[in-house]
Amino acid sequence: MRIVEIREKTLPISSPIRNAYIDFSKMTLSLVAVITDVIRDGKPVVGYGFNSNGRYGQGMLMRERFIPRIMEADPASLVDDTGANLDPHRIWNCMFTNEKPGGHGERSVAMGTMDMAIWDAVAKIAEKPLYQLLAERYGDGQAKREIFVYAAGGYYYPGKGLDKLQDEMRSYIDRGYSVVKMKIGGDSLAEDQRRIEGVLSVLQDGQRLCVDANGRFDMDTAIAYAKALGQYDLFWYEEAGDPLDYELQSILRSYYPNPMATGENLFSMQDARNLIRYGGMRADRDWLQFDCALSYGLVEYLRTLDMLREHGWSPARCIPHGGHQMSLNIAAGLGLGGNESYPDLFQPFGGFPDGVEVKDSRIVMPELAGIGFEGKANLISVMRELSA
Repeated sequence: MRIVEIREKTLPISSPIRNAYIDFSKMTLSLVAVITDVIRDGKPVVGYGFNSNGRYGQGMLMRERFIPRIMEADPASLVDDTGANLDPHRIWNCMFTNEKPGGHGERSVAMGTMDMAIWDAVAKIAEKPLYQLLAERYGDGQAKREIFVYAAGGYYYPGKGLDKLQDEMRSYIDRGYSVVKMKIGGDSLAEDQRRIEGVLSVLQDGQRLCVDANGRFDMDTAIAYAKALGQYDLFWYEEAGDPLDYELQSILRSYYPNPMATGENLFSMQDARNLIRYGGMRADRDWLQFDCALSYGLVEYLRTLDMLREHGWSPARCIPHGGHQMSLNIAAGLGLGGNESYPDLFQPFGGFPDGVEVKDSRIVMPELAGIGFEGKANLISVMRELSA
């Protein structure tokens, strides 16, 4: 078997929303289709992938380096020992040929997007949900189909006052979420406290709030927020400072004993390892948000999970950023703690397959081959346009 063609396309996911650092008015993503020569129901098996929000499309890197390397390789070098399926690890090694270590910011996104499409194809060829394939290959064989999810939103938006923020959070609660997230750091501390207290006022017993600064703060501001946030029973305080400022993260623990979260902007096992070594993260309460779609894909994510175990961390402390179905499959197959969800934003790429309901911030993964994109009508229609 072999890969016949790899196609990519840049698509807009623009929105007037902003967080503490960027606005999304010109945001794009890359969509990839990996077309194989395996025929099912009279059609080629196609794997699809896309990168998470917050990083732009990476079409040029794919076209100039990664797609040509795969297509120029001996097809026999890209399949597993049976010859009946693709081997994501061998394909990853092919993509990384002639690449120096380090410099993970954009290259990791391009490879992560393509890696997603490859795993989708692998699971479809195996005629299994990706989560079940992962459980069998790398876990205990038993996928955990019920997954924790939280609703991410609470962005700054032109003309969006406290009333609209409260209405947004109520809508998530009404749709079955018991944990919601809002942005901070885009206004003054006093105004952010007013917004936080406004959201907390609409939550009921057992419902929790996360706050996310998107790496905006310097040391003094991060500490000032930590002191102010300590009075609230927050689910977590996320990404206070620059993602590579491990000293800031380490010092912050002295001022904020409650759970913290970070990691969505660390794009390699090595950077994740430095966070664990030097960032002062606490394995009994803090959360890790590494996103495979931005960090070289699942092949690299498996290395990251191995590293975490070596340092005494459970995969259950990982709740990936991105809100995509790839991380849902990893959570179900490899025992992660859950996944982010965007109920309203970044459509059609966010959200779950049609018919999946959220109850008490949990969903049950459907039994769909591959990642499950075919179960989301508005998404698969866009994907099939690329592979037609």
